[in-house]
Amino acid sequence: MTTIEYSGRDNLDVMAEARHYNRYLTDLILHWFDKKSGPLVDFGAGGGTFAVQVAQAGFDVSCIETDPVLSDMLRRKGLRVASALDAVPDGSLAGIYSLNVLEHIEDDDATLALWHRKLAPGGRLLVYVPAFQVLFSSMDRKVGHHRRYRKAGLTEQMKHAGFSLDTVRYADSLGFLAALLYRFIDSGQGDINPRMLRIYDRWVFPVSRLLDLLCGPLFGKNVYACAIKR
Repeated sequence: MTTIEYSGRDNLDVMAEARHYNRYLTDLILHWFDKKSGPLVDFGAGGGTFAVQVAQAGFDVSCIETDPVLSDMLRRKGLRVASALDAVPDGSLAGIYSLNVLEHIEDDDATLALWHRKLAPGGRLLVYVPAFQVLFSSMDRKVGHHRRYRKAGLTEQMKHAGFSLDTVRYADSLGFLAALLYRFIDSGQGDINPRMLRIYDRWVFPVSRLLDLLCGPLFGKNVYACAIKR
């Protein structure tokens, strides 16, 4: 994989402070994967926000990260890092998770096919991506997003790659409304306001997660899919 410097490191640093949001994503990983099943890959690990927690929970986790600055950060945290899955034998991985990464990859179909090939039969995949193209803003452009997804489209792509879908749901229903507001007052800079993020994460996101019990099938700022290689 070509070395790529991530254009949104400052936004990534800000998002590391979103404790409730990051705890939610960590819990998704820990719920979907079994630490006894074998090696796990964090594809697009960033600065290790999730890989560190997953490793501390007892998983055998390795990181795929193309950005050299972020890769060095991961190594300093004691994590195994590679820039691609090329050296991983086909059919050898118990699980792959990729959080807010697939939207950065131009040929996402090829990436889904690659993940399917590297997973062992029965291997599990968790994908979490931004939802709804109507929410595409300068923030998406700044960090290099090619697209946002919807449930139906993501489901079709993953089935085409050979996966059997277990769960596909939207997440952060109130975040949909917040992102829509951001879209209409967009300054064009694509920055995240750290203070507003902390307020949203502390007071709004927990309420949003409760509303997701009702709204998850319909809409949300993000969409996630849990799938299995049969």
